[in-house]
Amino acid sequence: MIKVKIGNRIISHDTQPYIIAEVGVNHECSLVNAKRLILNAKLGGADCVKFQTYKAELIASKFAPAYWDIKKEKTKNQYELFKQYDHFEFNDYLKLSKFCKKIKINYASTPFDVQSVDMLDKLVNFFKISSSDITNFPLLKKIASKNKTILLSTGASTIKEIDDALKILGRNKSTNIVLMHCILNYPTNDFDANLNMIIDLKNKFPNNVIGYSDHTLPSKEMTNITTAYALGARVIEKHFTLDKKKPGNDHYHSMDINDLKNIKKRIFYLYKIIGNKEKNFINSEKKSRKYARRSLVINRYVKKNEVVRESDLICKRPGFGIQPFKIKEIIGKKAKKNLYPDKILKESDFY
Repeated sequence: MIKVKIGNRIISHDTQPYIIAEVGVNHECSLVNAKRLILNAKLGGADCVKFQTYKAELIASKFAPAYWDIKKEKTKNQYELFKQYDHFEFNDYLKLSKFCKKIKINYASTPFDVQSVDMLDKLVNFFKISSSDITNFPLLKKIASKNKTILLSTGASTIKEIDDALKILGRNKSTNIVLMHCILNYPTNDFDANLNMIIDLKNKFPNNVIGYSDHTLPSKEMTNITTAYALGARVIEKHFTLDKKKPGNDHYHSMDINDLKNIKKRIFYLYKIIGNKEKNFINSEKKSRKYARRSLVINRYVKKNEVVRESDLICKRPGFGIQPFKIKEIIGKKAKKNLYPDKILKESDFY
């Protein structure tokens, strides 16, 4: 079975998901807000709280246009938006990392440049690679060189691009990789979620654990996330905020603490009903196996020493006598004693 270690968790097909509350930059460069978000993520049941680490001048040209819904986030230029939220430095991330350690939740941050990789390496036990960087081979090589678990988002990519990225990571000795299904659109329409792609990733990349990074708007049912888990996603990531009604940035498509608790509850229920991966009977079926199955039963009076014929036998419940598949072993044997109609037979009844 394919397994991957993230923090202190071992994730495989049979486990509950590893849930990441993706703060990103919803803290808006406030340590107070960042710590509140971390605490809410912990109280909501997340395994990990994740941030984003970048400098605007290293991620986008000053002429890069927006690709998000400008009705929700009014900024029309990528550089201008990123510049608003790129003020945290190493000491800020260090404080957040220590706070996470104190309250016992895993800390992570997505690096968007090679300098950030070196800085975060001292603070994180896994790296997340954004969908937007799946073809950024210099960044992939740098991250792979740190020899840590990697979560690779696959939004807006082809199978060949994913395969090429895995080859780059593999050549740099990084093989402990989770592939995250993702739609690179903010927000993602429910009908664009294409969750069947999770199955395609499982089939085409059987040596990788599969996850899901969700950009749809939160709902009471959380159908996209619970369906993703049912289809096999074992790492779940969703943007996280203190206030979903706050305008701009990623707040409008993020979950809050109540959504997070709802996701945990619904996925735990799914985890219980999905159950075992391998087919076998379970404890609650033992009584049924014994009483609802059939045994060989005599259907007429048979005298002691009389030979038993096939027509003398019938299969009836319960199932704690001679199993019907042994009928040929009983035909032609002699009764050790008188056998009365409807007797549930035992092998000791014959010789």
